[in-house]
Amino acid sequence: MDKVQAFAVWVTGLPASGKSTLVRSLTAQLSALGIEPAVLESDVLRPIFTPHAQYREEDRDAFYSQMAYVGTLLTRHGVPVVFDATANRRSYREKARKQIPRFLEVYIDCPLDICKARDPKGIYRKGELGRATAVPGLQAPYEPPENPDVVVRGDLESAEQAASRIVAELQARGFLPTTS
Repeated sequence: MDKVQAFAVWVTGLPASGKSTLVRSLTAQLSALGIEPAVLESDVLRPIFTPHAQYREEDRDAFYSQMAYVGTLLTRHGVPVVFDATANRRSYREKARKQIPRFLEVYIDCPLDICKARDPKGIYRKGELGRATAVPGLQAPYEPPENPDVVVRGDLESAEQAASRIVAELQARGFLPTTS
């Protein structure tokens, strides 16, 4: 198979909006097409890049700069990348967009009350109890993309349907070969 020119997809949204579930569906669909992306998941990378993270603005800025840099390196070496990260400030995602020419931003639009009800990691509960002080959507701002390439309704759309729309958008942009 010919080497596919690498691309990046950044999946953003509030904590518990469905990012990881969508990323699993997306990577499965890409894998079925013979594309094996590297998944850069913030929950996995944070303890490596910032082992004593305080979640202050400067900590987040450094962390997301590092994520964007790794994604840029991978795509330059032909490895497609899927970012699974809240990246609560637009500037974090824009940094990656500027560095990676073939870039797609996916916004999972999901109401805060739905995210709080899901809360698989207990982040909102910790925030409400004062044990976490910088939860995006509670104490820290979350800036949704102004012009996302794909919008997913995290409360209404299945991960499989959303992943299929993302694959179709990647194909429409010429980032993936079209299927016959």
